[in-house]
Amino acid sequence: MKIHKGEAISLILTILLFGVAWYFYPQLPERVASHWNMKGEVDGYMGRFWGAFLFPFIVMGMLLVFLLIPRIDPKKQNIEKFRAHFDHFVLSFLLFMSYVYGLTLAWNLGSQFNITQWLSPAFDVLFYRIGVLIGHAEQNWMIGIRTPWTLSSSVVWQKTHRLGAKLFKVSAFIALLGFVLPDCAMWFVLIPVLVSSLWVCIYSYLEYKKDRKNV
Repeated sequence: MKIHKGEAISLILTILLFGVAWYFYPQLPERVASHWNMKGEVDGYMGRFWGAFLFPFIVMGMLLVFLLIPRIDPKKQNIEKFRAHFDHFVLSFLLFMSYVYGLTLAWNLGSQFNITQWLSPAFDVLFYRIGVLIGHAEQNWMIGIRTPWTLSSSVVWQKTHRLGAKLFKVSAFIALLGFVLPDCAMWFVLIPVLVSSLWVCIYSYLEYKKDRKNV
């Protein structure tokens, strides 16, 4: 199986995460804070082993999925047309997960900060990378805005993804406001992306209906 440069970098990053987990494992408390509520208050704990290694295992699982997608999609030839953007997104996603993991380690090693506030910049970058990926995605079965209507019409796919790219980039910049207004951080992250996701689904249906009338 041929490994692309972006995949190799993502694989190295995943291995490094396990190294980080191994290094910090002895320094973590027996009960590791693992979940925070909307106000940034800890409301969930787990044992030290999973507190150290859960994120690396999740990243490893996600990487395996990302490695498979371009190889098993029935329209994998279309994925190759925007493969560089997909690889960049995968790396961005793994860096996002690594950043979140770093925040949880820092918290459990004694640092005190508003974790929802510091998540805002990471969501900003992630949403922007999603917007870039969507803007270049060609029709396929696994990557992009996959509604019955985008999958049924290449025209609807293109129009929906152009809109989706813009909306996710706007959502990215709104998410960044959470760093300035930490008490509302998660609202700035969640509401724009949920509204954007709902609207592109509705938009794809409306465009499909319009496209069918012109046939």
